[in-house]
Amino acid sequence: MSVLSLPESIRFTKNLNAYNRRETRVVNIGDTPLGGSYPIRVQSMTTVDTMDTKGSVEQSIRMIEAGCEYVRITAPSIKEAENLRNIKKELRARGYNTPLVADIHFTPNAAELAARIVEKVRVNPGNYADKKRFEEIEYTDETYQLELDRIREKFIPLVNICKEYGTAMRIGTNHGSLSDRIMSRYGDTPLGMVESALEFIRICEDLNYYDIVVSMKSSNPQVMVQAYRLLVQKLDEEKLQPYPLHLGVTEAGEAEDGRIKSAVGIGTLLEDGLGDTVRVSLTEEPEYEAPVAKMLVDKVVGRATSSENVQVDYSKYQPFEYQKRETQEVVNIGRDNVPRVIADLSKFDEISTKDLNAIGHFYLPELDKWAMNDTGVDYVYSGSNPIPFMLPNGLREIVDYVVWKEHEQKDTKYPLISRIEFEQGADLHPKLNFLLADIREINDQLIDQLKTTDNVILIGKTSSPGAFAEFRKMMLKLMNQECQIPFIIQRDYDEMEGDKLTVYAATDVGGLLIDGFGDGVMITGTGVGSKDSQLKAVKAYNQLAFGILQAARTRITKTEYISCPSCGRTLFDLQETTAMIRKRTDHLKGVKIGIMGCIVNGPGEMADADYGYVGSGKGKITLYKGKEVVKRGVPSKQALDELINLIKEDGKWIEPKQEEVATL
Repeated sequence: MSVLSLPESIRFTKNLNAYNRRETRVVNIGDTPLGGSYPIRVQSMTTVDTMDTKGSVEQSIRMIEAGCEYVRITAPSIKEAENLRNIKKELRARGYNTPLVADIHFTPNAAELAARIVEKVRVNPGNYADKKRFEEIEYTDETYQLELDRIREKFIPLVNICKEYGTAMRIGTNHGSLSDRIMSRYGDTPLGMVESALEFIRICEDLNYYDIVVSMKSSNPQVMVQAYRLLVQKLDEEKLQPYPLHLGVTEAGEAEDGRIKSAVGIGTLLEDGLGDTVRVSLTEEPEYEAPVAKMLVDKVVGRATSSENVQVDYSKYQPFEYQKRETQEVVNIGRDNVPRVIADLSKFDEISTKDLNAIGHFYLPELDKWAMNDTGVDYVYSGSNPIPFMLPNGLREIVDYVVWKEHEQKDTKYPLISRIEFEQGADLHPKLNFLLADIREINDQLIDQLKTTDNVILIGKTSSPGAFAEFRKMMLKLMNQECQIPFIIQRDYDEMEGDKLTVYAATDVGGLLIDGFGDGVMITGTGVGSKDSQLKAVKAYNQLAFGILQAARTRITKTEYISCPSCGRTLFDLQETTAMIRKRTDHLKGVKIGIMGCIVNGPGEMADADYGYVGSGKGKITLYKGKEVVKRGVPSKQALDELINLIKEDGKWIEPKQEEVATL
């Protein structure tokens, strides 16, 4: 088969249809090289005060033994940078040669000292030589160049020291800390993030310094994915070196939500073949981050690299900005509707009202009514065992075609039709039908047939380990043939559970949603054990589906917390504080709250949040509304009440429900 090469406009990966790892230059970081054909490395960052040598060493050892191949330590000032020497000395004395990375913000002199001590320094272009005051400034080309000259003068000493000492450097752009200068010219965009890094990269290359790693981090996985792709594109366009990439989603949060958000961003890029080192940022102890990062890496490691690139027209694909695939509306699926969630209860011989608790619908017998929580599904698939009672309003049932065909109440249920049944001329429900097909069996003839329907939803499935690429190829095929049938993404994860289930599903499904593909989600598994055990699995699949939709910013059903993973700069216990804030605000659907331990990742990284809670001193909190400070120096004991008052003043506060369903 002939191959259509990727257009110049989207050449950020060799192959959109199968896994191919991007070829990069090798950067030597101590005894652990990065990039090229070396393994994708895992890393994390300490949370102990850098001046606590013993604590930093002990935590570093726990991280290394959990799988970290690099250990990053904050150095906010000269004294912390100097103490890196003691930390490194003690680690080496105890037999640990893992490279250390100094994390620098605002202080070039600390970076210049750290570069003489550790194997790698990280600088943030947005605040290394620039300032961020959220001011909009008009620049002429001349005044803009003068600013670049000023940055160059401040940056050159660090580059020269890195060259002299053989120290590597990460140029790490953060979406939330873009400088006023970049914001004024490029706006709050992936392009602004990329240009912020390129300015520093060009200076390095002018000085013949190439030991560079680059990152494009954001707390919004959609922005993060677009920025990394665009960075690779721009490096190629300008004929700059193919630098290795450090992948991460900033302020991902905690527990399942943090893992989902990280996987949606990091996993998508790994599937694209991008990424040479990974850091998962969770509001938890850093040793818990490495195993999650390793799962993401292991998902692509060992997968056969494919040279196959099926003939596809990529001209309608928009990898650098969100553009939802155009589909027709069938009942409440497709077009402008939010993606729908389908739960699978088909494995149960009998389904009771109580069984629907697992999918977010609760029958209250005392009140003789139904209630629904944030993860109440839109559709339930009962297979060959129709549900024997009346469902709550808003919940629709799907049954197997052979059952539907013989059922007395055809109007209240909708058929799931196989590809063979459909091609043989199955009778259709006048309003809504679901066609289940393996995407490898969706050929041109079937697509032509589907184009003539206005009452069919396609549920596509695949068992391929490279599901993301397979689904993307299918979506492009539908787009190119102008077939606007709504598409439900179905994935079966057998007996997979825990973090592995979370990161695999979030990667496979979340990446597609970020690209604007998918009108719904159906996550299933074979299920094992007792009915209670199987219902527990169904509940996990359902919560996971809604969590992925939230992380991909395609369906918001709960409060979102943008919380940083803590570090030596943090001014309060982030885990305890996040839990405290969540306990009182997690009923505020759609509200985004940023929880930051210090000013470095504060107002900037929270620019995507509605409200911010930032440590500004010992026992002191600064509260933000969007990017603006509204209260400074609030005592921590009063800060949560003050935050809630702000939300109330804006009319966004609702009282938690007191009815029984709240405890279910």
